[in-house]
Amino acid sequence: MEVLWAGWRAAYMAEFTGESQSDDCLFCELPDSGPDNETFVVERGEAVYSVLNLYPYTNGHMLLTPFRHVAGPAELDPEEVSELWALLGSSQLALDAAVSPHGYNLGANLGRDAGAGVLGHFHLHVVPRWRGDTNFMTTVGSARVLPEALADTWGRLREMVRK
Repeated sequence: MEVLWAGWRAAYMAEFTGESQSDDCLFCELPDSGPDNETFVVERGEAVYSVLNLYPYTNGHMLLTPFRHVAGPAELDPEEVSELWALLGSSQLALDAAVSPHGYNLGANLGRDAGAGVLGHFHLHVVPRWRGDTNFMTTVGSARVLPEALADTWGRLREMVRK
């Protein structure tokens, strides 16, 4: 079996996985840390919100998370569960209209050993995928190819969620 190594991820994980001594939580602070067009918050509900990932796997990679600090889905209250799934639906519709993916990867990384980049605050990944979008640029070239600026993707998504 051939193993591909993504060395770029180690530096990211060391910087952003909560290994610092700070008690700050990115997802708790983000909604109040600036205007949505600067923080890339796409949609806000009463209990949850969506935001573009600053370190995306592909264009349109979104994170859905409750405002309340909870470690996993078992801690979500019924309102948060309901709103999270509704937000997932509206996020998919917005991504369909804005970037026209052929499919999606959905998932959550619970804990450092599962690959969580932000520890302790549950979030769901919504990753649009396109036929043939797998390439070796990240692994071999230490580069990620994203064909559109985050601000442009945010603008198109924001327009779609407001329809």
